[in-house]
Amino acid sequence: MIVDVALPLSLAFIMFSLGFGLTPADFGRVLTMPKAVVVGMILQIVALPVIAFALLQVFSLPPVLAFGVMLLSFCPGGVTSNVLTKMGGGNVALSITLTAVVSLLSMLTVPFLVAWAADQFLGTQAPDINVASIAIAMFAITVLPVLLGLGLRKLAGASAMRAEQIITIIAMVLFAVIVVAALAVNWTLITEKFWQLGPLLMVMNVVLLIVGVSISRLLGLSGPDGICISIEMGVQNAALGIAVAGLVAQTAGISEFAIPSALYGITMYLVSIPGIFILRRFFNQA
Repeated sequence: MIVDVALPLSLAFIMFSLGFGLTPADFGRVLTMPKAVVVGMILQIVALPVIAFALLQVFSLPPVLAFGVMLLSFCPGGVTSNVLTKMGGGNVALSITLTAVVSLLSMLTVPFLVAWAADQFLGTQAPDINVASIAIAMFAITVLPVLLGLGLRKLAGASAMRAEQIITIIAMVLFAVIVVAALAVNWTLITEKFWQLGPLLMVMNVVLLIVGVSISRLLGLSGPDGICISIEMGVQNAALGIAVAGLVAQTAGISEFAIPSALYGITMYLVSIPGIFILRRFFNQA
């Protein structure tokens, strides 16, 4: 099917756009603002899946959808998180760094977490999970395009800024196409399960925003840092979740495992955009 080729290529371009928007300074912030970067990384890589797992103990979902929610929770922040961080008055530089670092680390974290979640939620019904093959595929569709983007930006020189705007727009369009395609393919099942799955995803989104900003504030980070980390937690790379679901299912087309990521690709904006302005008002009054 054409989708089996278009989906990974589209995701690779999205990750390429992320890399093209990076500079060495974005990685240097790991050293210049280590506390904020480490807090953001731990909350995204550890706290986010823990929150998703906890909510799945409260909301009753079929195993396939519960596993899909966990797949979503393993993904790094989305490509639009930087834009939303700017809208919310957050630390955009920190947002770019977190998106880049956690995206690169996902090649190592996601395959092992996927294997654990499959055993936990699917049990004997779980497909065979080859951690090494998933890691290789993750490298091909995430890390390699980011590195290519970094290299081409350096070669682009003075024209890099103009090219970045065009590439970013194309990436956002591709992201929308991936989400819409996943929704369309599974539309019947989504409409049947929406009132079961939708509330969990929206509650998870709200909890992630609150936890991100609360923990940041508790640890003494600045308001802009807290807003950034909150958004990085709440805005996930749903396109990657859809792609990973396909890698796990090993079937043609878009897997049922992808339904939570596809739906979250819509609901996260419905929740996060109003949430951003509430956070901004909260910090302005603090």
